[in-house]
Amino acid sequence: MCGKYGTVLEQSLLDPLEVAQRCQQDESCPYKRFLDEKRCWGYEDFCDSTSRLNSTSCPEPSMGWTKDKESQLDLFWKSVDFGYVLERRRELKTICSPKTQEDSLLECVRYTRFCHGKNLFFDFTKPGMFAGQDRFKENMFDENLRFSQDSFNNGVIGGHCDLDLESLRAEGEHKSALQSWYAEVEHFTSLPFRPIQDGHCDVIIDKPVYFMKLDAGVNMYHHFCDFINLYTSNHLNNSFSTDVFIVMWDTSTMGYSDLFSETWKAFTDYPIIRLHEYDKKRVCVRDAVFSLLPRMRYGMYYNQPLVYGCHGSSLFEAFNQHLAHRLKLTQHGPLENKIRITLLSRKTKYRNILNEDELVKAMRTVGEFEVQVVTYNRDMPFKEQIETSYNSDIFIGMHGAGLTHLLFQPDWAVVIELYNCEDKACYHDLARSRGIHYMTWEKQSKVHQQDEGHHPTLGAHAKFTNYEFDVGEFMRLILKAAEYVKSHPKFIQGRQSKTLNGVGRQSKPHQGADSKDEL
Repeated sequence: MCGKYGTVLEQSLLDPLEVAQRCQQDESCPYKRFLDEKRCWGYEDFCDSTSRLNSTSCPEPSMGWTKDKESQLDLFWKSVDFGYVLERRRELKTICSPKTQEDSLLECVRYTRFCHGKNLFFDFTKPGMFAGQDRFKENMFDENLRFSQDSFNNGVIGGHCDLDLESLRAEGEHKSALQSWYAEVEHFTSLPFRPIQDGHCDVIIDKPVYFMKLDAGVNMYHHFCDFINLYTSNHLNNSFSTDVFIVMWDTSTMGYSDLFSETWKAFTDYPIIRLHEYDKKRVCVRDAVFSLLPRMRYGMYYNQPLVYGCHGSSLFEAFNQHLAHRLKLTQHGPLENKIRITLLSRKTKYRNILNEDELVKAMRTVGEFEVQVVTYNRDMPFKEQIETSYNSDIFIGMHGAGLTHLLFQPDWAVVIELYNCEDKACYHDLARSRGIHYMTWEKQSKVHQQDEGHHPTLGAHAKFTNYEFDVGEFMRLILKAAEYVKSHPKFIQGRQSKTLNGVGRQSKPHQGADSKDEL
């Protein structure tokens, strides 16, 4: 479902009364049959637990994390699902209050992990504010103590509103570059003038602005912490519009390598703006969002201990659908008589599969399997990479950031972390959040490590060597994964639907190349 009414009734779920009214009055609206359905994300005031999106299952015990099944489900929902949005919405409090519509507003959740503002004023006119290589200066505006813990001096960020200084000071516990916005708003000032109306702006930004402090753009695992938190911030801000500016809050002028920049098209119609583009200017922003951050304590997918026994976040499923819709991915499956298997081949120094050709040859002896070997790197456009992952029933790879592609796999899929290199939780938890089946190597006696591993400073290390796998044991895992896929209700339903509609099997998927996975 697309066009002006959004994807999967996204807008009606966000603001059901307003969008339903628009649809009712629009003779061309194709979704009138859905208007009487009671559906909601789960964080709205009117949404009860029976009406909210729910993809979660907790078939296994919590291993002591919770006292009963109900609290286990609730903890998972509040950790990585729309319950996380509800918890943040409940925390939202006003830091600087307006008296009129022309006044400014600043409101933040606890620890200033997310903030929203109206008619804000930023003064970037001090000399040397963007000098040096520190991307997240915490004292860039203090001429005497340039590298102290203060972010803004009084008057550099502020607005015409009544400041609750005591409430602001209480939120500094998580002050850290990628954990909160406290360093940036700590010295928010109540100004004696209205910045826009009284002519104090060199630049006035009328479109909504999302400020973001980004993690590593060369590592898919870390960069998608940015994207999942931006998507979650869309929910907190109650808007999915792409008619917004995204400003990368970077207090340096250094380059930023972004290997996954295609993803921004799901969130904005415009190029990403660097903060230093406003150097020596006074900037006024009518509507500002300080987005959730990539490395928050107990944050979304990073630094978030996940309760045992549960899988399937509706938020992660919606994120998958959102990106697929906005980036115009095409799902060709399920195929009528084939299981689509993608093996991610590393062309790096470490964590290679020494007998990769032998394993691929073994898989191709099974007529039911359609096997492709890819390397995801700069030679293969990212859009093509994710289209391939989106059409992978089984995705196989060694431990590394490339396994983040599991976020794009279909709901019935299996991801196989062939060897986790003694990092057991990382991609297992990500797969549990996404709601797809995770598998890894089970029999240590049937994998051969090339040597002890050679970390540059830590010595012997499982991530810094290569591996050879027993073919028979490998095929046992692959056949087990294929049976899971074929028995998944959504896979069965998809095949039946294609049969009823007379849709034949599609052309062979892309041949490609492996992204340089990080540690």
